[in-house]
Amino acid sequence: MAYNILVVDDSRIVRTVVSKTLHLTGIDIGEIFEAENGQEALERLENHWIDIVFADINMPVMNGEEMVEKMAQKKMLDETPVVIISTDRSVTRIEKLLSKGVRAYLNKPFTPESVRDVIIDILGQS
Repeated sequence: MAYNILVVDDSRIVRTVVSKTLHLTGIDIGEIFEAENGQEALERLENHWIDIVFADINMPVMNGEEMVEKMAQKKMLDETPVVIISTDRSVTRIEKLLSKGVRAYLNKPFTPESVRDVIIDILGQS
């Protein structure tokens, strides 16, 4: 089964790095959708089947935390897990995001192995 993935980051370069990393995981990747902020991400989620979201925290328009809150309000987190990828290593912030429904937290820089392990842990083996 190929997984559809949404990559949310205001940096085009980071979105490209995450996409390339996803292809190096050995996991069957279907489509990779992109969004520059949480608002765009919510639009993609309403219009496409997404199996998992990889999102940054600090973005303009709507940040990752606000996006997670909106997804929780719309009951989207029940079906679509969110993984935060960020340089923010604040334990308080990480715990807060996990308590809101985020399923995992990856620090930048990350490896294909760490991304693969998170996907397998959350979605199972493809």
